[in-house]
Amino acid sequence: MPFSSQPVPRWLGVLLLLAVATSFGANHVAARVAFDHGANVLAAVAFRSGGTAVAVAALMLVQGVSMRAGRGTWARAGIVGVIVATQSVCLYSAVARIPVALALLVFNTFPLLLSLISWLSGGERPSRRMLLAMPVALAGLTLALDAGGWSTGTGGVAGRWAEIGAGVAFALGAALSFATALFLTTRWLGGVDGRLRAFMTMGTVALLALTASAAGSALVLPRDAVGWAGIVLLTLFYGVAFTSLFALLPRLGAVNNAALMNFEPIAVLFMAWIVLGQTVTPLQLAGAAIVVGAIVAMALAKA
Repeated sequence: MPFSSQPVPRWLGVLLLLAVATSFGANHVAARVAFDHGANVLAAVAFRSGGTAVAVAALMLVQGVSMRAGRGTWARAGIVGVIVATQSVCLYSAVARIPVALALLVFNTFPLLLSLISWLSGGERPSRRMLLAMPVALAGLTLALDAGGWSTGTGGVAGRWAEIGAGVAFALGAALSFATALFLTTRWLGGVDGRLRAFMTMGTVALLALTASAAGSALVLPRDAVGWAGIVLLTLFYGVAFTSLFALLPRLGAVNNAALMNFEPIAVLFMAWIVLGQTVTPLQLAGAAIVVGAIVAMALAKA
């Protein structure tokens, strides 16, 4: 029987979406645990996407959602799935190299990139608020990444970039890939049920990960129980968050989804501190607040 589509109170919708954002963040903290205990990025992507595809398929079965779609739709969904697979690999590669909260902060610039992609493709010109938010977000990002090395004494931009450059580049690649995937999803798959889109996308990512493993790319599993716990938890947290969004979305009413989901890097700051011992400086915290504030302002401009 399909779940109720009755709207929920705004306060409850806010709490639910904050919980979903926290669950998304917990998946990345668990991934870092798995990486620190021997697992590689390909293993994390395979387990996460495969587990989520199974969870979404079960949700569709419970809600009576048909998996029928035309051949062209499946082909376009496959292309989007390839881009999402790229995003998954890039983001987990960033998480494996730099503090989790900073990786997610860089990744959460994807709304800005999506706006630019849409504009350059002939879409609506960004609003004045959005154009103001972009440089503000970039300034905050500079502080959050401590690019000048003011608080760490790492020798300025060159020294700091040598330390975090690869991780930041992977996070930016993830943001660009995700923005592209969202743009193409809107253009190509806008009329497809959201749950079916999710199943198509995650199924494609899982298939690509398993194919890469069969073709010779090493799928390295954790070396101990702690690493396996990380793999299980990242799959659980991501699957719960992903399927919850599609189960709850019809009931969330006027809640501004985009703005609330930007709570994820804030939640990760605390989880990474407790679980991984990762800390950031007050200056970096100020930069993070500026970035999140700019993105929320942009999201509210669309509300």
